[in-house]
Amino acid sequence: MAIEYPSASWMDYELIDSGNFEKLERFGPYCMARPEPKALWDKTMSDAQWDRAIHTRFRPGAGFGKAGKEDSGTWDRLKKMDDQWYIRYRGSDGPAFSLRLGLTSFKHVGVFPEQAPNWEYIHANTRRLCEKARAEGKPVPKVLNLFAYTGAASLAAKSAGADVTHLDSVRQVVTWARGNMEQSRLDGIRWVVEDAMKFARREAKRGNVYQGIILDPPAYGHGPDGEKWKLDECLFDMLRCVSSILAPQDAFMVLNLYSNGYSAMLGETLVREAFGLKQNSPEEISSGELCLKDRYGKILPLSIYVRLSR
Repeated sequence: MAIEYPSASWMDYELIDSGNFEKLERFGPYCMARPEPKALWDKTMSDAQWDRAIHTRFRPGAGFGKAGKEDSGTWDRLKKMDDQWYIRYRGSDGPAFSLRLGLTSFKHVGVFPEQAPNWEYIHANTRRLCEKARAEGKPVPKVLNLFAYTGAASLAAKSAGADVTHLDSVRQVVTWARGNMEQSRLDGIRWVVEDAMKFARREAKRGNVYQGIILDPPAYGHGPDGEKWKLDECLFDMLRCVSSILAPQDAFMVLNLYSNGYSAMLGETLVREAFGLKQNSPEEISSGELCLKDRYGKILPLSIYVRLSR
């Protein structure tokens, strides 16, 4: 199992400190404090140092601790800052794009920075497939991003030359993602507001396949027509459906999971079983944790990934 972190060359993000169930982060020019259930240790910096650094702090609301609503709350602004601002992602040898950030009522700001290694993987594999397709005179590879949020992974694939379909069940975040594409001076992404399972099943019936599929499902969620999503109950069926629309060769799949209690090995076993892979299958599978490291060397594990290539 591998441990991966964002590249040190990404200058617009930093985890400054973590502890006492909070994390202190810098996104571009602004610093913020947010709840972090996995930061079980003590802070390294003093409370006074945190207070001097932060522009805003997230305060959990009445839903704190309730499944599906644990992230709701409000932001207390302590210093002047913009309501919305942009940061630039630039990896060591991969994609480059812009992301609009803003303070939402669910403690999110529009990007999950620990996902940067996945963006690098998506960009590298998409570029590899695009180069191979050009050399063989084949169509541009198609990449499907399910549960796509504000689109960083979509931009990683698009900047490498793919024909990208971006799907999310929330229209507002799809609009947000489109703005990120335009700010990044990219174009041509296909936008879909739909329930991920419905869309994947429909694509399977149509016989459509993709050379790249990205999944970053939430623990809980709802489709645009009220469809319910619960990770534990739906993930295996989702992966089985995805296995039927991933191209049989020259393809890749990335699964990211945030849910507490999911290990990299559990994710890898899910993928192997859903795709019907044996131990001697030609597909390459890797799994690991995506982490952030603060200035003081404390490592904060935030999600697990499983990657498949064929």
